[in-house]
Amino acid sequence: MGRKGSPRAPQAEGGCGAARPSLLWALPEELLLLICSYLDARALGRLGQVCRRLRAFAGRDPLWRRIARGCLNAGFTRLGADLAAGIPVKERVKVSQNWRRGRCRRETLLKWKRKQVAPFSFTLLMPWMHLDGEYLYLSQAEDIRAYRFRPDSAGLQRHPQAIFSGHQEDVCRFVLASSHIVSGGGDGNIVLSKVHSSFSIKFSAHEQEVNCVDCQGGIIVSGSRDRTAKVWSLSSGRAGHCLHTVQTEDRVWSIAISPLLSSFVTGTACCGHTSPLRIWDLESGQLATCLGTDFHRGAGVLDVVYETPFTLLSCGYDTYIRSWDLRMSTRKCVMEWEEPHDSALYCVRSDGNHMIASGSAYYGVVRLWDKRQSRCLQSFSLSSPTSSPVYCLRFTTTYLYAALASALHALDFTAP
Repeated sequence: MGRKGSPRAPQAEGGCGAARPSLLWALPEELLLLICSYLDARALGRLGQVCRRLRAFAGRDPLWRRIARGCLNAGFTRLGADLAAGIPVKERVKVSQNWRRGRCRRETLLKWKRKQVAPFSFTLLMPWMHLDGEYLYLSQAEDIRAYRFRPDSAGLQRHPQAIFSGHQEDVCRFVLASSHIVSGGGDGNIVLSKVHSSFSIKFSAHEQEVNCVDCQGGIIVSGSRDRTAKVWSLSSGRAGHCLHTVQTEDRVWSIAISPLLSSFVTGTACCGHTSPLRIWDLESGQLATCLGTDFHRGAGVLDVVYETPFTLLSCGYDTYIRSWDLRMSTRKCVMEWEEPHDSALYCVRSDGNHMIASGSAYYGVVRLWDKRQSRCLQSFSLSSPTSSPVYCLRFTTTYLYAALASALHALDFTAP
C-alpha cells in the first residue's frame, strides 16, 4: 500500500494506462486501418478492451466491413453494396450471430378473422406484404393497409395509418414502386394507388384473377390464371395501356422484372410440357429462354425473385429452392436446397448475399438457409398446433416478418 500523498503514474492520452503515449498512434490512420483490417471479430473485440481510444477505433465501420460481408444478413450484398448504412457495422455483425444460431424473440403483431363468404362458410385469407421505411404494407381481403412501426421495436401501431381500396375481391399480390402501390386482385383488375394521396386508377387486366404483379422503370407486368402474362405502361397519359400479351399456355403464379429492365421471368403451374420458368423480352414480348429441363408435372413455381441482373431464386410445389445464374447456364441451376419435410414452398427471400429465408406450406414453418451449406440452418414453426402456409415473408437486418392465414408474426433477432 503506497504512502499517503505518493504521486500517481501518468496516464496516456485516451486512457491507455501507459506512462507514455503508445507509438501505435504515431502511425498514419490509413496504415493503422490497413493493419487492423486483417483482424477477425474476436481479435477486434480484444483490441477494443485495451483502452477507450482503441475501443472507439476498433468499432469503426471500415474494420468490420470485410467481416460483415461474410456474415448472414449483415446488410451487404454480394457485390458489396450497403443496404443498412444507418446501422453500425459492428452491431450488425453481432446480430448476425443470432440469425445463424436461431436466437430470437417471437411476437404476434396482428390477428384477423377468417373471411365469411356465405352463411356458416369461411375462407382463409392469403395476405401479401412489403416493407418500406417506417411502414409495413399488408393486404387483408380487398384492402391494403399501411401500419407504422413502433420506434426501436418490431411492433406495429394498432391502427393502420392508411387503407388503400379498389378491388371487389381479395388482393392477390402487390408491389411498391415510385410512391405507388400496384396491386392485382381476384377480380381480374389492377389498381394503381398513390401512397401519399387518395388518387388511384383501376383497369381491367385479365379475364381471371391476377395472381402476380411487378413494377419497375415505368412498366407493369402481370400474370393470371387465364394463362397469360401482360406488359403495361405506367407512363403519364398511358397508364393502363397494354403493350404486350404473352400466351403462356399455363397458369401464371409468379412474375418478376429483371433489374436491367430488359426482360421478365414468369413462374407457371407446370401443367403442360414446357418449363415453368421462362424469360421473356420486355420490349417485344417474345420468349427469350427457358430455365431448366427436368421438371415434374405439377412442379409449379410460386415465387421468383432476382438477386442481381443475372441471378435469381425460385421455389414452389416441388419443395426445392433453386439458384439460377444466367451467365453460366439456363439448362441447369447452379445450386438447389430441398425442404427437409417435403413441403411446398410458398415464398422465398434473400439478403442479396449468403442468406435465404423460405416459407413452407404447413405449420407456418420459416427456414433460414446459408447458401454455402446444403442443409437448412434454422427453422421456426409459427402456427403450431394449427397449420397454415407462410404466404409471404420479409426481413431486415434485425427483424423477420411472416404473414400466415390469420396472423402476422415477427421474429426479433436483437433480443434473443
